[in-house]
Amino acid sequence: MALTRRRLLASAGLGAAGVGLGAGGYLVGHDAGEAAAAESTGAVPFHGTHQAGIATPVQDRLHFAAFDLETESRAELRALMEAWSRAAREMTAGRMIGTENANPLAPPEDTGEANGLPPANLTITFGFGPAIFARPGLGLGARRPAELVALPALPGDALNPLESGGDLCVQACADDPQVVFHAVRNLARIGRGTVAMRWSQLGFGRTSSTSRGQETPRNLFGMKDGTANIRAEDGAAMDRFVWVDSGPAWMRGGSYLVARRIRMNLEVWDRSSLRDQEATIGRHKYSGAPLGGEDEFEPLPLDAAGTDGRPVIPASAHARLASPRENGGVRILRRGYSFTDGVDASLGELEAGLFFIAFQRDPAAFVALQRRLGVHDALNEYVKHVGSALFAVPGGAPAGGYVGEALLA
Repeated sequence: MALTRRRLLASAGLGAAGVGLGAGGYLVGHDAGEAAAAESTGAVPFHGTHQAGIATPVQDRLHFAAFDLETESRAELRALMEAWSRAAREMTAGRMIGTENANPLAPPEDTGEANGLPPANLTITFGFGPAIFARPGLGLGARRPAELVALPALPGDALNPLESGGDLCVQACADDPQVVFHAVRNLARIGRGTVAMRWSQLGFGRTSSTSRGQETPRNLFGMKDGTANIRAEDGAAMDRFVWVDSGPAWMRGGSYLVARRIRMNLEVWDRSSLRDQEATIGRHKYSGAPLGGEDEFEPLPLDAAGTDGRPVIPASAHARLASPRENGGVRILRRGYSFTDGVDASLGELEAGLFFIAFQRDPAAFVALQRRLGVHDALNEYVKHVGSALFAVPGGAPAGGYVGEALLA
């Protein structure tokens, strides 16, 4: 007899450590019944005040996809979001889409590669790009939030149009690479004829933490990444910097997603001395502590000077330039992933880097931060921004509803 996803989860011994981590942050503000369900099944509820995949403790794997809309019909877009939400509800619960097809002459409703796997804390998050609000046939122009405009050209951009933009996005995160691949594959199949995939990115190894129960991970430079990130348990910070509480009603409880594909020049970095690497970031490589400190979570000594009279944290250090104090107190919620896509044949180097994802209540906060980093950051010697996109992520769908219902109804 084939194992069900729930039985397989229990037999693998994942019910305590992995599930507690996967549910804890996102379920702040959700009822105890949902929390208990997630604890027992390894599933993160799809329905709720906010979409899952934002405050959810960051999972280990990502499949992100951007789609171009191939219709001018709001009814067809609405039908797509209804179908996508139904499928997401089933997949995040660890169930197959639809029922087993009894007709051997018809394609099955679910492609099947996740059958028998645990839910792996799968979350599926949907967003809308700026361009759909300019399509006359959809009639959505009056509902576009003022904040949702295409990101301007930013310092250091070397963007590939084939890796940028999109009318709709799907962010699938889980602790199993096959589970996230299955999610995007099936949503793309469901959307065929209404949307076409524009670009996609697989990610491994989270590069931030969004829960106090998670350790700070390392990026491909070997540095601890996201030490100062917002944690989901900090409700005041989430309300102030992440969740939207003004503007069009359909965006209340939502957020704005910025995605940036950042190529890392690993070979150049690997030839740099340890001292240069640490000065570039402003932190010790192995402990993650600020330069001159011992503990990762010590405050950055931004006003301290060394015996030579120079700042302990260099003026061009990434940690200094990205710190809230240097940016008017503004913070963003990061959910990035490392990626590798083989070899850059023209250079004979690894095609690898950071797929940066950030959520914020106003994209202008990211633009201001990136403008500062793009001009002054010492890290620019080692990175290149090759992809970029912005999406409005509505609030969560209530039970029986679908994502974007208030926008498309």
